[in-house]
Amino acid sequence: MAEWFAEWFDTPFYHILYKSRGENEAQRFIDNLSEKLNFQTKGQYCDMACGKGRHAIYLNSKGFEVVGLDLSPNNIWHAQASENETLQFHEHDIREVFRPEFFDVMLNLFTSFGYFENQEENQKAVVAMARNIKPDGTLVLDYMNSRKAIEGFNSHYEKTVDNINFHINKRIELGYIFKNISFENEGDQHQYEERVKLLFLEDFKHFFEKAGLTLTAVYGDYDLNPYQDLVSDRMIMVCKKN
Repeated sequence: MAEWFAEWFDTPFYHILYKSRGENEAQRFIDNLSEKLNFQTKGQYCDMACGKGRHAIYLNSKGFEVVGLDLSPNNIWHAQASENETLQFHEHDIREVFRPEFFDVMLNLFTSFGYFENQEENQKAVVAMARNIKPDGTLVLDYMNSRKAIEGFNSHYEKTVDNINFHINKRIELGYIFKNISFENEGDQHQYEERVKLLFLEDFKHFFEKAGLTLTAVYGDYDLNPYQDLVSDRMIMVCKKN
């Protein structure tokens, strides 16, 4: 049986539900990262779990050589329409090594992590990402701020996008936020479930240490303001490979 994310992320409905995650937000984030971290155009960049490639495509447009990787064949099929000599997309599982010690910068953005059954799988993913990075290379891992997510928890809401009314029920259970998504489309009933691990900064510090990474900075939003434990929307962690 396919893992839930392999099925849900490969449907067109996932992208309809989250289409408000716009290009402007992605571009602002990439602009801020490239300036703050002094990205060099001579380097090799990877967008791990890239979706349809919005971050990778924009980063490439700024003159960077980029590889985008994602588990979803549908996402990669869409992203490959934007390929060129310095922008490539491939199907890939984050838990596996793609090109050992090849990339100067590895990006894992917009909570594209924490979907697995156990901490061993999460650790395996961090180790694999680290192995893809050159010595002294950089990993940027952008995750939800789990503490704020718990504080502001909303168990039910509805959202209408492209004439589809999504009913979303959420619960916290076994250390995960579960999101049940149900809707009707063209007379058919659909139901999917998302599951994201409530991971905290101490969890990531443990992952990074075991993967040979050193945490150098933590930001709290896409404008790269300092992280505040109960206030920040995001937990954007920057690591160097030892």
